Amino acid sequence: MIRLINVHKHYQQGRNKITALAGLSLDIKKGEFAAVMGPSGSGKSTLLHLIGGLDRPTEGQVLVDGRIISQMADDEVTLFRRTRIGFVFQFFNLLPTLAAVENVMLPLILDGRSSAESNLRAKTLLERVGLEGRRDHLPEELSGGEMQRLAIARALAFNPPILLADEPTGNLDSKNGAAVLELLRQINTEQRCTVVMVTHNQEAAGYGDRIVHLRDGVIEEVQSP
Repeated sequence: MIRLINVHKHYQQGRNKITALAGLSLDIKKGEFAAVMGPSGSGKSTLLHLIGGLDRPTEGQVLVDGRIISQMADDEVTLFRRTRIGFVFQFFNLLPTLAAVENVMLPLILDGRSSAESNLRAKTLLERVGLEGRRDHLPEELSGGEMQRLAIARALAFNPPILLADEPTGNLDSKNGAAVLELLRQINTEQRCTVVMVTHNQEAAGYGDRIVHLRDGVIEEVQSP
């Protein structure tokens, strides 16, 4: 499902070259829940961005769902990312002026779906994440846990086979964080959705099938919880 082959990623910062990934190779199987851990600067978010086509490697190949995403043209990557990969971020990235149902509808509308079809799909997803009673609420009227569940519903708009989560519980208390992790695990199990989650939290990482520990841009250890 996901394969990184000898991937290097360098950034130029003034006259200095910053190495984010240094020859990393990793396979993630279809339907797996992989947690990625490591100290700040270890390359966790860079890894997630490369898998999601938000960035490109300096060297090496990134294959996602059988496609060499690192070699796609920009418009191909955009379409692939929209329909095949869902993103969940730490700070939710919801549009504050749109109601919950409208936040979920938006990517579908932008894809050319009708308002009626988009609304029906959004209602189904809000029910899936336990927010059917909050569909008309603005993000500011929701709790942190509810906002993250709304973000997950939006990420599932196209029923993607891959879900990428970047510190999804980092902005939540322990109770709401646990609820979000349980939801991600359910989606992984019931829909056979491949989940790759970056986290600093060992307890959160324990929800994964494997924990990939990064340090200095390489894999330090792979651990089964």
